[in-house]
Amino acid sequence: MDFDLSEEQRLLKDSVERLVADKYDFESRKRYGAEPKGYSDALWAQYAELGVLGLPFAEEDGGFGGGAVDTMIVMEALGRALVLEPYLATVVLGGGALRRAGSAAQKQKIIPQIAEGSLKLALAHAEPQARYNLANVAATAKRDGDGWVLNGAKSGVLHGDSADLLVVSARVSGEQTAEKGVALFLVPADAGGLTRRGYATQDGLRAADIDLANVRVGADALLGGEDDGLAVVRRVYDDAIAATSAEAVGAMQRALELTVEYIKTRNQFGQPIGNFQALQHQAVDMFTALEQARSMAMYATMMAQEDDAEERARAMAAARVQVGRSGRVVGKNGVQLHGGVGVTIEFAIGHYFKRLTMIDAMFGDADHHLGILSDLGGLLPAA
Repeated sequence: MDFDLSEEQRLLKDSVERLVADKYDFESRKRYGAEPKGYSDALWAQYAELGVLGLPFAEEDGGFGGGAVDTMIVMEALGRALVLEPYLATVVLGGGALRRAGSAAQKQKIIPQIAEGSLKLALAHAEPQARYNLANVAATAKRDGDGWVLNGAKSGVLHGDSADLLVVSARVSGEQTAEKGVALFLVPADAGGLTRRGYATQDGLRAADIDLANVRVGADALLGGEDDGLAVVRRVYDDAIAATSAEAVGAMQRALELTVEYIKTRNQFGQPIGNFQALQHQAVDMFTALEQARSMAMYATMMAQEDDAEERARAMAAARVQVGRSGRVVGKNGVQLHGGVGVTIEFAIGHYFKRLTMIDAMFGDADHHLGILSDLGGLLPAA
C-alpha cells in the first residue's frame, strides 16, 4: 500500500502548516480565545482563502473534491497548533451530515457558503441521558402540515453557540432507543423556540446546550429520509473519529517537541535534565506512543470510506483505543517532564494534555471502544 502523499497533498500540507505556524503561536491562541466567539474570524476567512473549508465536498456542489487523506492532513496541522476555530464542527460534523445525506438542492445552496466561510454548522445529536449510545434520542419531530415541529434538548454541541445552522437529530417514530425512526433536520440557529447556552470547554474550545421548544421548520429542512438519520450520524462519527485521531497525532507531535526542547534546556544538579537516563526513557515512551497513534490514525483514515459497517466499526474502535491511550502517555509524561510548571496555564504542555484528554472523550472514549472491539471479536477476528 502506498503511503506517500501526492504532489497536491504535499502542497496542501505545506500551506496549512505554514499558516498555523505563522499565525498560531501559543500567545496568539490566547488572544483568539478571548475574542467574542472564542476563536478568530479573521483566521476563519484565511482558511476559506486557502480552500480547506470546502475541501471534502464534491466539486459539483461547490467544494474541492478532496478525500479523507486531505482531511487528515488538515486536522493534523490544526492539532499541532491547538486551533480553536470550528473546523471539526462545521466541515467534518455538520458538513459531513450534509455531504452524506443532503439533497442536491440543499448541497448547492449551503456548501458554497461553507467554502467561502460565511456559514458555520454544528451537529446537535448528543443528549444528556444518552452517554455513548447514539440510538438514544428523546428529542421528537412531529409533522405539522407540510413541515415539522421539534421538541427536546441537546447537550455538548461543539461550537453550537456560534453556528449559523444546526443539524439536529430527532425521533419521528419508534421507542427512544430504537435504531429506526431518527431523522435529521437543518434548523437555523435563530429559529423561534430554539435557545442556546454557550460555554467554554476544558480544552479552550466552545460548546452549547440547546433546547427546542416547538421549533417549526419547513419540509425542506429534512436532511435525507425519515429513517436515515441514525445511519448518517454513525458514518459522520466514524469520519470524526478518523479526523480527531489525526488531530491528536498533531497535538502529540508538538507536545513531544516541546518536552524534548524543555529537558534539553532545563538545568538541575549542574546539567540539563535531559541527560538523566530515566527522563530519556520517558521521552522515548512518548515517541513510541506517538508513532503507534500515527499508524492507527492513518488506518482509520483509510477505513473511513469502507462500506462494510462492521469492518469500519472495528477500525474506528481500534483507532480510538490506541489514540486515546497514546494521548494519555504523551500528555502525562510531557507534564511530568516539565515538572510543576507543566500544570500551569502559562505553559503550553498542559493545554495539549487537556485537548488530548477531550479528544479521547469525544465520540466514545478508549474504554468504551475497547468494549466495542471486544464484542466484534477484535480487530482481526478468528476465521
